Amino acid sequence: MARKPLITIQHLKWLSYITCLAMFLATMGGLVVTKTESGMGCGAEWPLCHGEFIPAHTIASLIEYTHRLVSGFAGLTALFSFIGFMFFNKNKELRLYAVLTLIFVVLQAIMGALAVVFSQSSAIMALHFGFSMIAFSSSMLMAFTARRLHKYQRTHTYENQPPVSKGFRNLTWFATIFTYIVVYTGAFVTHTDSRGGCSGFPLCNGAVIPELSGGVGVAFLHRAAALALVIVIAILGHYAYRHHPNNPSIRKMGIVAVVFILLQFVSGAVNIFTMDVPEVYFFATMAHTLLIQFLFGILCYMSLRTWQLSRKSYAESNVHQQKPNNPGVPVTR
Repeated sequence: MARKPLITIQHLKWLSYITCLAMFLATMGGLVVTKTESGMGCGAEWPLCHGEFIPAHTIASLIEYTHRLVSGFAGLTALFSFIGFMFFNKNKELRLYAVLTLIFVVLQAIMGALAVVFSQSSAIMALHFGFSMIAFSSSMLMAFTARRLHKYQRTHTYENQPPVSKGFRNLTWFATIFTYIVVYTGAFVTHTDSRGGCSGFPLCNGAVIPELSGGVGVAFLHRAAALALVIVIAILGHYAYRHHPNNPSIRKMGIVAVVFILLQFVSGAVNIFTMDVPEVYFFATMAHTLLIQFLFGILCYMSLRTWQLSRKSYAESNVHQQKPNNPGVPVTR
């Protein structure tokens, strides 16, 4: 009788869930630090806070120090996931996602530490947020793939999904990359304090195309990019739903992407109208970031699935039932 391994895919699946949650909380914590202007709550020191491991209980120091603790926990869960998938699972895709999660959580932690100790440009601070989103999305891919592997080991069956065209695959990739670019423009608006550059909605300072200088240009660029993204995601959702009637997972992801981008667009408008109401504006911006974070994660997973389903060898192997005891079965279908 085969001996049951000490750490199974079920254990690793739950570890990946915890890692994904920790990454999400770390990203949202960074947003709270930015929106409450608590970045210097611990002074220009890292990892200490005003020379202590446990700082004085000021609001700013508590917010900044809590974010550091959550980010540290996220780093530990990423490290444990890396060790778990490297030593207790042989799936190459899961190992890749574990590596990416660890690399990007370390990068964003280093950039966060440098931002505290040294003054950083707005572009670098925006990139810091972008790295944290990649870390979160990598952890989402790891969690979704671990879930698929665990499901296969329990049922020994895969969902039979027909192939997708390379054109649809490329459209999905473009939408994902463009979403990341739009996220970067939004982060740049925040870190250059250009949120008031465009007053009113949908017009910017009463004009379709305002004078593009200073904060006005930064804010208008983000608005234009966001509108273009709505159009791109709408096209993606249309093709996902109308041209893939026999692929329910692709259709669902297309619908979810459209819902998230519409909610994102509405939350952006709410941000503009509540700038002078700090209590409402804070939660509106949190929702705005939450929505784009999950949208980017969904698009990353959709990019992975369309890449897999666009390969002829993958599509052909989906047609047949896989053998339960075949060690060479790909485990992310």
